[in-house]
Amino acid sequence: MKKIGLFFGTETSKTSKIGKKIKEAFGDADIDIIAIEEASAEDFEKYDNIIAGASTWFDGELPSYWDELLPDLESVKMKGKKVAIFGLGDQVKYPDNFADGIGILAKLFETNGAKVVGFTSPEGYKFDHSEALKDGKFLGLVIDYENQASKNEERISNWVAQLKQELNK
Repeated sequence: MKKIGLFFGTETSKTSKIGKKIKEAFGDADIDIIAIEEASAEDFEKYDNIIAGASTWFDGELPSYWDELLPDLESVKMKGKKVAIFGLGDQVKYPDNFADGIGILAKLFETNGAKVVGFTSPEGYKFDHSEALKDGKFLGLVIDYENQASKNEERISNWVAQLKQELNK
C-alpha cells in the first residue's frame, strides 16, 4: 500500500482520538499524521492516498483550522489521488446538518480531481439532513461521539478494512 497522509485537527480531542484510532487500526501501514492546524497545500501534494478528518461545528461548518486552509487547497491538483474522509457529528443536537463537514471536504477534493473512497451506510443513525449523504451513502466514516460512542471501535475497524481494499486498487 502507498504511504498515507492522515490529516486531522490534533488540538481537538475527539477528532484527534478518532484519527489516532484509525492509524492504530491500519496496523503496520506506512502512515504520517499531519496536524491540519500546521498543514499546507504542499503537504497534500506529497501523498497519493489521503485520509482527512474533521468535526462539524455549529450549523454545518468546518472547524476554523480547515477553513483557513481551504483557499490554498483549491489550487492543489488531486487527479489520481484517493481521499477517504472521516467526520464527527451530533445527530441529536444537530439533526439538520449532521456531519456536514464530510460533505464539504468531499466536494472540495472531488472538484480538485481526487477520487473519494470509503463510503459508508447511514443505517443506525437518525438525522434529518446531512451534506455528507450522497446517493444513499455517507461520503466517509461518520462518528457520533456524543450519542453512539459504543459503536466507534466497530465502525473504525470496518472502515479501515474497507479502506485497505479501496486504497490498494
